Amino acid sequence: MLGPVILAASRSDKMRRFVSAAPGTKQVVARFIAGETVDQVVPIVQDAVDKGLEVTLDVVGEDITTREQAYAARDAYLELIEHLKALGLGTRAEMSIKLSMFGQALDGGHELALANVRPVVEAAAAIGTTVTLDAEDHTTLDSMFAIHEELRKDFPQTGCVIQAYLFRTEADARRLAAAGSRVRLVKGAYKEPAEVAYQVKGEIDKAYVRVLRILMEGDGYPMIGSHDPRLISVGQELARRAGRKLDEYEFQMLYGIRSEEHLRLAAEGHRMRVYTAYGTDWYGYFMRRLAEKPANLLFFARSILTKG
Repeated sequence: MLGPVILAASRSDKMRRFVSAAPGTKQVVARFIAGETVDQVVPIVQDAVDKGLEVTLDVVGEDITTREQAYAARDAYLELIEHLKALGLGTRAEMSIKLSMFGQALDGGHELALANVRPVVEAAAAIGTTVTLDAEDHTTLDSMFAIHEELRKDFPQTGCVIQAYLFRTEADARRLAAAGSRVRLVKGAYKEPAEVAYQVKGEIDKAYVRVLRILMEGDGYPMIGSHDPRLISVGQELARRAGRKLDEYEFQMLYGIRSEEHLRLAAEGHRMRVYTAYGTDWYGYFMRRLAEKPANLLFFARSILTKG
């Protein structure tokens, strides 16, 4: 299984330096990262919207070691919101935030992350959009869910992410599948121990379907985060059985992966949102994309061995 090895490498400074210096890295990273600056990513957002898609934007970067870095991350999102406001894209583009980037792992990190994310959520609401809190490794989730609950008191549209491979997720889904909630379901992309998570793809897929059924039968707004054709079909069928209209759930896929499928689903009338990451600190995000799908790794391996 290469996935766990790659996920371990995502935490390695030595591997970070090697991958960053490799001749083919830049062209491969460009497949998954929409740009390094907000000025580079905004035209990509506009193009997606023009094609009938919606987006969620992630300013990549998780290795925060100082409060100053956490404040800079907050300010990067506030700058993004100003650009979306100026172009009138607020209703078609939301933000995805990893609380680790907002200082969650620092001393007093729970309070710091909440203080940093609140003005971003407030600014997003002011332009007609919202924020979804991304799920990270299992040790961070209680803090993330507590911050999510606190934010929803004033901004009930604030979303969160749950990960099918964790044993706890079915219970989390039942709690979250309430009126007004927005919940993105993904398989999970962190290296988790067998004590807390399924390790076999077949078991993860079964768990995904069980959790998605809970969300579809609940009163919230499910967001199906998957590129798997079978799970996409299952999602459509579960939505039909639950009597959901096309605007009562959505699909989400990553920028650079199955782009034609994005357009196909949108053409069929589905809400299709593209998870679009940008920024200079791309390494951890990029390595998880490689770990998720062997084809991504083969594509990278071929490119990394080329010259220039």
